[in-house]
Order: sequence, then C-alpha cells, then structure tokens
Amino acid sequence: MASSSEKMDSKDLITTGVFCVLFFIATMVGGVMFAPNPVLTFFTPVAVAIFTGPIYMLLIQKVPKRGPMIILGVIMGSMLFLTGMFWIWAIACVVLGFVSGEIARVGNFKSLKLNTVAFMVYSLNPISSYVMLWLDKQSYVDYLVGKGTEAQYMEVMVQHAYGWVLPAMIIGTLLASYISASLGKKLVKKQFAKAGVV
Repeated sequence: MASSSEKMDSKDLITTGVFCVLFFIATMVGGVMFAPNPVLTFFTPVAVAIFTGPIYMLLIQKVPKRGPMIILGVIMGSMLFLTGMFWIWAIACVVLGFVSGEIARVGNFKSLKLNTVAFMVYSLNPISSYVMLWLDKQSYVDYLVGKGTEAQYMEVMVQHAYGWVLPAMIIGTLLASYISASLGKKLVKKQFAKAGVV
C-alpha cells in the first residue's frame, strides 16, 4: 500500500493530466517527423525520446510519486491503441510506466541518475511494436493494414527491416533518451527552478 506521502491528491492528478497531454503531443511531434516514411520510420523511437525527455523529468520533479508514471503509461497506451497503433505498444507503455515508476522510487524520485534511467527504460516502449517485424512479421503487417495502414507502406517497411536495424534502434533510443533526460535536468535546474515552477 502507498504511504501517505505517495498518495496523489487532486492537484497531483491535475498536474499529471496536463503533463500527460504534453507528453502525448511531444510523442506525436516526434512521430510525425519519421513515421510517415516507411524507410525512416525506424527513427521514430529516437525522435520521440528526444522530444519527451524534458517533460518526463519535469513531471517527476512536480509530482515525485510513482503514480504519475503509471498514469502516464496507461494514458499513453490507451491513446496509442485508440489511434490504431499495434496493441503490444499499448501494453508496453503500461508495463514500462510501472517499471519506470519503481526505478525512480528507489531513489525517492530525487536521484537524477535513477530518474534518467527510469526515462531511458520507459523510452523503449515504441520498440515493442517494431520488434514484431522480426518476431511475427505477418501478424504485424495484417494487424496494421487492418487498422488502415497502406499495404504498400508495410511492404516497403518490411523490406528495410534489416537484421542490424533492431539493435541500432535500441542503442539509438537509449542514447537519445539519455541526452534528452540530461537536457530535461538542466531545464529543471536552471529555468523552471528560477521561475518557481518546481
């Protein structure tokens, strides 16, 4: 059971909701840069990680509890599912939202190092969708085509899913999320702290 210090009040819920909206918008901005192109789509997790890091780090500072991370995962997962993304991506958002919250909790949400690790772990969630190209390609293609993705788009995407692409995506996303989280920490310290936001 959560201690009294971990329970979220109405202000925490409102703050979390606002940041979830910002996180979703940032995810869409990062996605729209590469996802429409079946060749460049593999850069999407990297772009999303770059755009969402500061938002994630500020959310932890504003509401230093594990609840916001879980709520973020549930809301993001729900939105992605409703917008036609592969269903495993939605599940990954929820699971990694919980895991990232537990990682940050180890440092009482005050450890910049653990908060960074938490974001890096959460940032891997988009890869759960792409990995299906190597695990169950046909089911992945059938599902997305059934949700409205053009068959030609999927055909080109499959053709470019080389063996090295998956590890490159993972490494690239981890590196991008680390850099993004580091930028987020600087913003929190130098800008938001001076403005009295945190």
